[in-house]
Amino acid sequence: MATVAPNLPRTGDAVTVKGIDRWIFVAMALWFIAIVLVGFIPDSQMKIALIAAGQRPAFPLVAHLHALCMGSFLVLLLAQSTLMATGRGAYHRQLGVAAFVLVPVLVLVGFLLVRTNYALLLGMAADAPPDGKAEVAGMLNVWENIMLLQIRIGLLFAIYMTIALRARKRDSGLHKRMMFLAIAPALPAAFDRMTWLPNTMPTSPLGPDLWVLFAIAPMFLWDVVRNARVHRAYWIWLLVAAPFTVFVHTMWDTPWWHAMVRSMMGA
Repeated sequence: MATVAPNLPRTGDAVTVKGIDRWIFVAMALWFIAIVLVGFIPDSQMKIALIAAGQRPAFPLVAHLHALCMGSFLVLLLAQSTLMATGRGAYHRQLGVAAFVLVPVLVLVGFLLVRTNYALLLGMAADAPPDGKAEVAGMLNVWENIMLLQIRIGLLFAIYMTIALRARKRDSGLHKRMMFLAIAPALPAAFDRMTWLPNTMPTSPLGPDLWVLFAIAPMFLWDVVRNARVHRAYWIWLLVAAPFTVFVHTMWDTPWWHAMVRSMMGA
């Protein structure tokens, strides 16, 4: 009498697992986009109102370029995930060429935005009335700390995307995970604008680090449940990030870092 292998999943379970495997990355792209929209739309509306009231300067051109590049990358991530989920791998490979142009532009524009925003704050400090100079000086200190996070984001994004793009032909599992892990460190920019969420900013960078882990949690947890192990993409992600994170936490709000920024920026 024939026996049935005991460890084979039931047909319904197998279909569910296969469906999640196919659509989990589409869901992650939508999740990342939702985080950005929830964080940035109210904040942008508030700043536009202040600009209209003459209470803050207009957004510099590089800020618009940064928003355009970041939005384009997230849309590209969604499009690429959807193409693979729907079995259109050839179109996925053709569209993927756009990343080779978009990624370096996004990194360059990001660093230009850091410098531009700091220059705007320096201008505000110079033009501030005597009773407002202390407040602007405090804003400069906060922004100099935030620059640690911004520099880390730019460098990690460039490194992770290099790994992701190099792996696209030989290791699809590493490639697709690293595409999401590359942009995840930038998401605290949205979380920090959700002032109703708990956070450690601007006192400590721990909050942004924890929100990054929260953002990637759905993908990570499904990977662990599905494969009963941690995929090597996450180990690579952690190992690369570790020295940068140690540097950020060590330098946060230290006199040496503030002096270094002001020297580099000619303040």
